[in-house]
Amino acid sequence: MSNQTTETSALLGDEAVALGAVHAGLSAAYGYPGTPSTEIMECLMEHAGTGGFTAAWCTNEKTALEAALGTSFAGKRALVTMKHVGLNVAADPLMNAALLGIKGALVIAVADDPGMHSSQSEQESRFYAAFALIACLEPRHQQEAYDMAREAFDVSERFSVPVLLRMATRLSHARAAVRLGGQRNQNALDKSTDKTKWMLLPAYARQNYAGLIEKQRDMLAWSTAHKSNLLESGGGSLPVDTSLAVITSGLGGNYYEENLADLIAARMGIKPARLHIGAYPLPVESIRQLCVTAKRVIVLEEGQPVIEERLRGILPQSITITGKLDNAVPRAGELDPDNVRPALGLAPRKNILAAQQALAVPPLPGRPPQLCQGCPHGDSYNTIKQAMAEIAATLPEQERPSALAVTSDIGCYALGAGPPYSVPETIVCMGASIGMARGASDAGVRYAVAVIGDSTFLHSGITGLIDAVAADTPMTVVILDNSIVAMTGCQETILPSSQLRGLVLGLGVKPERYAELEAKKQMTDENAKRLRAEIEYPGLSVVVFKRECLEAARKRLRAEGEKKGEKK
Repeated sequence: MSNQTTETSALLGDEAVALGAVHAGLSAAYGYPGTPSTEIMECLMEHAGTGGFTAAWCTNEKTALEAALGTSFAGKRALVTMKHVGLNVAADPLMNAALLGIKGALVIAVADDPGMHSSQSEQESRFYAAFALIACLEPRHQQEAYDMAREAFDVSERFSVPVLLRMATRLSHARAAVRLGGQRNQNALDKSTDKTKWMLLPAYARQNYAGLIEKQRDMLAWSTAHKSNLLESGGGSLPVDTSLAVITSGLGGNYYEENLADLIAARMGIKPARLHIGAYPLPVESIRQLCVTAKRVIVLEEGQPVIEERLRGILPQSITITGKLDNAVPRAGELDPDNVRPALGLAPRKNILAAQQALAVPPLPGRPPQLCQGCPHGDSYNTIKQAMAEIAATLPEQERPSALAVTSDIGCYALGAGPPYSVPETIVCMGASIGMARGASDAGVRYAVAVIGDSTFLHSGITGLIDAVAADTPMTVVILDNSIVAMTGCQETILPSSQLRGLVLGLGVKPERYAELEAKKQMTDENAKRLRAEIEYPGLSVVVFKRECLEAARKRLRAEGEKKGEKK
């Protein structure tokens, strides 16, 4: 049952997803913070108290998805949130989840980051949906983000598969008016009793995989008929030139439509045939129908060329396919209304050129992101820099470059790779610093140091440290403990700082090789002396630099002040 409403709210795309999930009868949501997806869970947490559902951050994306699988197994509806690179961490349960008998709906909301505004890659989540053979929905505006989030739960239960909801930065972080629908009741507790659908022993898994293959026909029929997969090949008020076809998806559809009036004018009142795709599996028959008489196809899709690559196996070779693979559309970065114009055969917009010429703004100097003034990580990096310099001074000059290495991780402390610190030499992915330091040490680097944040250590650094403990690798792990997940907006760490010591020692690090140092400028010399001793120790050591994040401290003090004011 659902209660109807006509309420309209101005929402971020992420907030629209959150409310769509709530109104679909959500029972539990799990995730790990990562821009541009963070606001989905933050919005859910705001509504959890009155909405009667669970919303919680988890250690990492894998544990979040596995918790959601437990909710689905119990027959209730679950949502998982993460950014695109977080889907790599969750890939193991995702691929296996496609073979399960999903009972309560399981929706995975993933926010991609074209242009790498806050990410280390532009990877494309739609590939994961195709890889796992599951359904995917790709909204193009905030209203669709809300509607598709609601619909995704129904689709998941209809086909008994997880459903991927693919967002992108511009949609996640832009605000628009959204019409809200009715509130659906939560599913009743109804745990699955079919063990063959939930135990992936080889005999059951083979059977379930065959079932997943059989579902593809029905999912393809669903996507082909989906209202977001809109085919425009004639019958409208304007004549259509079917020799030119345009395929758009996601935000690419918006940018095409912003240029449509110019395109029609340039083509003497005739518009191209067009297919917009918002639901996957790819609607193959709609594509073929679009291109029956097409000589050229233009593809405008935000992200990587997922559709464009598939077209080469669907359409005859005589049809010219234009898009990212032939550089007609920028391969890297975000699309916008202007950079898609050349692919459409349109000149730059005159008003844009005139504005640029009128302003005549000289090139501005670059302002790379930096650590906040007074950030504890800055003091920690100065300490590491001093300790490493002192060690280097004891070595022959020709040995120095290969004798010392500092590997780092993903987080705001990654900003220490640039001036004025320039300490980390590698930044790859969450948790990689510890494993890379171990590998560098095994390769012969005498003084290997891994730098990792407290939240990242809990996310995926623990297993790397276990490897180092098992081998007693001569290396030093430096944990920068600022008591918060600072990079994504100061979410609470999954465990408080007070538990780090017990955790690290419990993994097998020797108590005498564990040190906690206060990250303060006036203690740099003292801390560098202790850090140097641990780096030079011919075995594994762990050093924790502790001081609260300045922004987190401001938020805490503000909240404490407000609480005192309420009591008065």
